[in-house]
Amino acid sequence: MSSDGVPFLLITANVGSIFEEPSVMLKIWTEEFLSTISRLDPKFIALHCQEVGGKNYAESMRHVEDFVRLLMSSEELRLFDKVRVFLDEDFSSAEHFTALGNLYFAHETLKDVLLWDFKEGNFVPVNGREVHSGNIEAVTTKEKAKFPQDFFPECKWSRKGFLRTRWSVGGTVFDLINIHLFHDASNFVAMETFPSVYSKTRRRALEHTLDRFHNDHYPNAPYFLFGDFNFRTDTAGVIKKLTADTTESKQSNKGSLSKLQFRNESDDLILTLGKKEFSHHEHQQVFVENSGQWLREYDKEMGDFEGRLFEFPIGFVPSYPFEEDVKEGTNYMQTRVPAWCDRVLLSPTAKSLVEDISSPEAIEYGIIGPTTCMGDHKPVYLRLNLARDAAIATTSSSAMIDPWESVEAHEESQRMLEFAEQLSKTEICEDGVEAENGSITRYIHIKHADSTVKIFRETTV
Repeated sequence: MSSDGVPFLLITANVGSIFEEPSVMLKIWTEEFLSTISRLDPKFIALHCQEVGGKNYAESMRHVEDFVRLLMSSEELRLFDKVRVFLDEDFSSAEHFTALGNLYFAHETLKDVLLWDFKEGNFVPVNGREVHSGNIEAVTTKEKAKFPQDFFPECKWSRKGFLRTRWSVGGTVFDLINIHLFHDASNFVAMETFPSVYSKTRRRALEHTLDRFHNDHYPNAPYFLFGDFNFRTDTAGVIKKLTADTTESKQSNKGSLSKLQFRNESDDLILTLGKKEFSHHEHQQVFVENSGQWLREYDKEMGDFEGRLFEFPIGFVPSYPFEEDVKEGTNYMQTRVPAWCDRVLLSPTAKSLVEDISSPEAIEYGIIGPTTCMGDHKPVYLRLNLARDAAIATTSSSAMIDPWESVEAHEESQRMLEFAEQLSKTEICEDGVEAENGSITRYIHIKHADSTVKIFRETTV
């Protein structure tokens, strides 16, 4: 289908496990990612990563530079001449470290690409390739925050938080937000009730984030929110579904429950449940048949945000937890109930930025590497066409506003109108703002086989 919009690709990827075995996984992951880029042929790519550097980040962070090099020196991204990368890598800073990474690639055919400076309150032109890594606190073209520690009282230190950037592409203004929410620590706790204590913590953190964007001193803009939400299915509901007509038995260790087992009338073991064990006798079939659509009934956490967040229909298998063995690319680990942890969500006003939103051919929402080992999370992508000059169009026409939107969405639309008017009067800053914390700028050389040396800037401490 032809479109005047910008072919737009949004990807979220929890990359933690690929850094556990980088000599093998980095190449496999990158090849599958780049193959998807070639197939979908976008002109603007936003890749949001969580757990950059892996779980053992102190040892694995050095491989992140190799990861970035593999992407930026690839033939598939050669014509993307405007690049901005933000890698929060300073694990020595407990109060700031999120291990989030936002990577953005704009094609050479896109001429009007601007990035918001959150300190100066204006847009700056995006030219060339810049990589900000290490300690990025002083970088003003991003906003980053960890969630308050009291959100996770049972965890002495959490990396969970968000990393936001604001863009103007083709005259359309929007935010791109990377987010990582808290996981389920125990299957036993998760099955006690729904929503579980973990679900409530995720809801609180996400509400906190949305409220912050709604009420902060920056002009409101439509946003695409994509990351590892860690949304889980109703564990108790899934167990009940899978263990109908079975008998439950308990195993204890030193007086504490260690395992639940469910057997049928023939004494066949159907399901085993432990703190970090979830093993069904047909584990590799039951969750993938018909893309696991029976499980969608128990995928309830998004329901708390109806009217505030929008998601296109899911037609792919749960994105987590997959085996990390390169020979088992389609198999789930027998640790948790498979779930759609990784999502791409839109604010109500962001829906109006999507061209042909009602046409199934214009939207593609899926996973990368369905049969390839991509680590424990499969990357999730949304491919769409972004309307041009949408922010300007809304100042003179109400046609851009969804007549079925909620009151809150309408209020957000009105604020967007005000922002668009402000944008039309905003002076574009021609010079980037240098870091003010004594950070060091060094230059890394990337060479393509058929082009001159590419240079981009990396900010480190």
